[in-house]
Amino acid sequence: MTTPLTEAELLACLTEMGIPYTHHTHPPLFTVEDSRALRGGLPGAHCKNMFLKAKSGDLILVTCEESRKIRIRDLEREIEQRKCSFAKPELLLEALGVTPGAVTPLALFNDKAQRVTFVMDAQLVEADILNCHPLHNAATVAIAMADMMRILKAIGHTPRLVDFDELEEKARQAAA
Repeated sequence: MTTPLTEAELLACLTEMGIPYTHHTHPPLFTVEDSRALRGGLPGAHCKNMFLKAKSGDLILVTCEESRKIRIRDLEREIEQRKCSFAKPELLLEALGVTPGAVTPLALFNDKAQRVTFVMDAQLVEADILNCHPLHNAATVAIAMADMMRILKAIGHTPRLVDFDELEEKARQAAA
């Protein structure tokens, strides 16, 4: 395992790439509810992240809009995986260099071995700004979504876009 980037190293990478960002410090946030309570009027989309391991051993980082209700079984069918579950904290640290509560698409900078498949909410891509953690949960960085997509491409993690609206509609129809 390579040594994960620190926040300072991550921000230096963004600066080197010409990516503007706004940095906000705050008390540690562990849940979406914590984030909603403490962020005030911070503009832009706020994301929810899940690090999953499939039965096959595949590792998957899912980033979606924070209010999404994710049904893992529906997501499995969409991304053609089986028996996904939340990966153990040790595997999260090994693969992405972060701990629970600090999962972020920016942790893909630490996935030099390209072990992780990145799945992203297609509707989230339409946001002007994405707010996410800078490798720990006591700060948030706001990055233009167009710049986030440039970052992901540059580090070899172009996301697989999933239409979460469609997943939710399929779940409603199945329940009816």
